[in-house]
Amino acid sequence: MSAKDSMAKEYFADNARFADLCNNVLYGGREVILPENLMERDTTEVLTALEFDKKTIAVQKLRDIFKNASIKYTGKSYVVLIGVENQSDIHYSIPVKNMFYDVMAYGNQVKETAKKHRREKDIATSDEFLSGFTKEDKLIPVITITVYLGIKEWDGPRKLSDMFGDVDEELLPFIPDYRINLLAPREITDFTGFRTSIRQLFEVLQNAYDKEKMQEVLHNDDKFSSVDRETVEAINLFAGTDIDIDEKEEVIDMCKAWEEQKNEGRELGREEGREEGRIRQAKVTALKLQKKGHSIEDIAECVDFDEETVKKWLVS
Repeated sequence: MSAKDSMAKEYFADNARFADLCNNVLYGGREVILPENLMERDTTEVLTALEFDKKTIAVQKLRDIFKNASIKYTGKSYVVLIGVENQSDIHYSIPVKNMFYDVMAYGNQVKETAKKHRREKDIATSDEFLSGFTKEDKLIPVITITVYLGIKEWDGPRKLSDMFGDVDEELLPFIPDYRINLLAPREITDFTGFRTSIRQLFEVLQNAYDKEKMQEVLHNDDKFSSVDRETVEAINLFAGTDIDIDEKEEVIDMCKAWEEQKNEGRELGREEGREEGRIRQAKVTALKLQKKGHSIEDIAECVDFDEETVKKWLVS
């Protein structure tokens, strides 16, 4: 598992951030899903089937995050299963990937229901015996949200049909489609609905490609003067910034840190030239990431130098 995958899972698994994310994607920012009403579920999806020779085969997939949400809304109570899949890069077959996760989650519900009926021996008809699922049995809805943590614009498919070639239009009504629930920072138009520091993460990712816009965002949003350590670490990893983090600090003033970083960059540029300054800054970043346990591959990707060069820096 890469450093980005590991950090994304840990970061969004926090119930407060998970609820904030879901509320913005599913309820337009209204505080409907509460952190205390979320419960972890096993992220392993296993689906078994019989081959032609009647041998049992099992397919296993690991979701990033999967939680049970109890929702009280409009005077009613609901239960829904919500999965989050993090993508640091654009995935050009994401509808198939997510659809497979959802199908496995529904298949497992049917399988567990059938087990219960066999155990209790309460199947009444041959129709029910065939599927192990009765007319009264119900499935819990499954929702999968894709969180894109890259700084480029998402140009991947948003539904299964985007992956098709030419199709006879008369056949389209008979072909089931599957739409992904995508959150891409470059597409967010209103950040006011976010109640946790994922707002700062997404704002930086939206503007990371333009340093002037980044500076404007940092200075116009007071929330950047007090950002939790985990979010700053996520910003550094996903946006490629190098905000200095004091090991003793749990809350960081990103506005101040950004200005200090800029001033250091100017000084490096004057002393050693633009390219020498870039290399020196990359070495500093590489050493910091090594201390945090990141692999050579991930460090090289983060500082934008080849792995051999990074290895030489770290052993010298």
